[in-house]
Amino acid sequence: MEENKDLKELNQAAPESPENEKKPCVFLEKTKKVLKTVGSWFVRMFMGASKVFAKDSEKKNSDKKEQGNNENKQDAKFEVEKIVSPGKQALISFFRRPLAVVALCVVVGMFLFVFIGPLFMPTYSDSYTSTTQANLRPTLSMRSIPSKLKNDVKEISSNSFFTVGLSNEGKVFVWGISKLSVLKIDLGDIPEEVENSKIVHVAAGTDHIIAVSEEGKVYAWGNNKLGQYVKDEADLEEQMKNDGIEVMPEELRNGTIPADQIKKVTCGTQASAILMNDGTLYIWGNAKTYLNLTKFKGKKFHDIAFTLTSVVGVSENKKTLFTGTSGLFDQLKFTMDGGAAAQNLVIGKKTIDSIATTNSSVCVVLDDGTTVFGGTITSDYIVKKPSVNKKDKIVKVSGGVGHYIAITESGKVLAWGDNTHGQCDISAENASNCFAGAYQSYSFDNDGDFDKSAGLKGYIFGTDARGADVFKRLISGGKMTLTIGAVAVIISTVIGIIVGCISGYFGGWVDMLLMRLTEIVSAIPFLPFAMILSALMAQSTMEENARIFLIMVILGVLSWTGLARLVRGQVLSARENEYVTAAKAMGVKETKIAFKHILPNVISIIIVTLTLDFAGCMLTESSLSFLGFGVQYPKPTWGNMLNATKTLTIIGNFWWLWVFPGLFLAITTICINIVGDTLRDVLDPKSSAER
Repeated sequence: MEENKDLKELNQAAPESPENEKKPCVFLEKTKKVLKTVGSWFVRMFMGASKVFAKDSEKKNSDKKEQGNNENKQDAKFEVEKIVSPGKQALISFFRRPLAVVALCVVVGMFLFVFIGPLFMPTYSDSYTSTTQANLRPTLSMRSIPSKLKNDVKEISSNSFFTVGLSNEGKVFVWGISKLSVLKIDLGDIPEEVENSKIVHVAAGTDHIIAVSEEGKVYAWGNNKLGQYVKDEADLEEQMKNDGIEVMPEELRNGTIPADQIKKVTCGTQASAILMNDGTLYIWGNAKTYLNLTKFKGKKFHDIAFTLTSVVGVSENKKTLFTGTSGLFDQLKFTMDGGAAAQNLVIGKKTIDSIATTNSSVCVVLDDGTTVFGGTITSDYIVKKPSVNKKDKIVKVSGGVGHYIAITESGKVLAWGDNTHGQCDISAENASNCFAGAYQSYSFDNDGDFDKSAGLKGYIFGTDARGADVFKRLISGGKMTLTIGAVAVIISTVIGIIVGCISGYFGGWVDMLLMRLTEIVSAIPFLPFAMILSALMAQSTMEENARIFLIMVILGVLSWTGLARLVRGQVLSARENEYVTAAKAMGVKETKIAFKHILPNVISIIIVTLTLDFAGCMLTESSLSFLGFGVQYPKPTWGNMLNATKTLTIIGNFWWLWVFPGLFLAITTICINIVGDTLRDVLDPKSSAER
């Protein structure tokens, strides 16, 4: 035991042998060295070399201090001139120019707007059209019920871009877009006699309004060029000469009818009807739009309604549905409660309680509360009819342009059909009433006060001649325009760099051949040639996406000559530098010298030209589309959106159709050019005063 103890103490007292010392990891040390070198390169590239030099000098100074070198102590601290990398200097110079910074923000914002914007337009479709929403001015007031009407609503009626409401006190209100631009008529200018009367019924067509006073006087205002109403004797004579107009009945023009016996007042596109409790029907308007209109005269009906082109009536015995063309409405297939099985209208022992219509369909409400549907509802976004509790039943249905809203006995509000504008996104419990606007839905609570609304508020940039939202088309069209410009400039840049670099570096017969080719291409009249190619493509049967791709290629292939000349000139100058001579002496391949050594040194001129050419390609595409040779409707671009504004009528009356596309195109191209000009200044040492 004592020997082991002595041996242990001896081992503790002995110095450690070199073999017992911990050896540093060679791989770890090399890795640290490589990372330090790469880090130094990174700092030099983006932060300038002064950072590295300053750290090295600080380390040397600290070593001198530790050694106590009194002679050099006063010189240990010294200032190093700040060295900034060219890239950072260009960046600093760029951001010192407020106009360039604003232009860059606009360009980036525009890219985000057109490429991210479509993600927030789930219901947008290039082919969407709506005849009742054509050429509407910018507004967001189409769902805004006047405050004086919200708690006192009796009726709401809408067939297009405006809505008319009636209070229980007999006052008429109009909201939405009430001005008919071309006709210079404002439906919001309610006639004085209507303002001074107590109105008991009101209805709206697409361009006129009908109102009936408590005394039974029928009033009308708006457009009357197609028989919507008779304004005076001269107007009466004009309409009577027109075989396509069913003139407003004399008793409505010159007399009164018992207002308390009126069952329903309704309007279609350019026609109107008043149904009395005894089944008597007064109907008049445009008989060319409603071919069956005259056949409804002299007959008695239980209910009446208009689709976009037909009059639909329920027979006096509540058993038969008429259109006036072939008797029974058998040209449409009906489905019970929105089910899948289609069948002709067979109601058996049931009777028809009421009907409601959209532009292309009819909803029949039977006496037991069940519903039968006929016709079609066309939309990319259809909401199916919600189920109704067996103990509950529908008591009222109101129809818009493409959707229905209904209320049940228990006060539950249901909506279904076309939901393009969110008009079916409404539900309520314990409601007392509901109404359908053209693209809106309204519900009212048990006290009769306004509760909820859903649907179209309006169009922030208006609509075009086909009823499409200009704002949504600007987003989708901007994406197309910027994409075409970007792809075209990439193609032209690749061709221009290859041709210019090879021509400038090799010279001789290669330069001669490539420059003559460049001159031939540049001699081609660009716009006429592009128009010819686009016209030829339009005659072919290729798909639209293929045509758009070919337009990109055409723009790229015809616009590379300017960049090729610039690159050639820069390469001719750069190839005489010493580093090129050194690379040749080392045996580096010619192509590698041209594209790997010389090209990076002339990249600044390429970046500037690419930026400026991008704006040029955008304008060229817009010019082609404006002239009708580029992207065709319904696919939008900023150019073909301007194509629809070539008449004085549109320019004078529908300013939003050309102002917004032109403004977006102008702002984007101007800002891109500002960015390009600024890049040219900050990247060219000879033209930049700051450097």
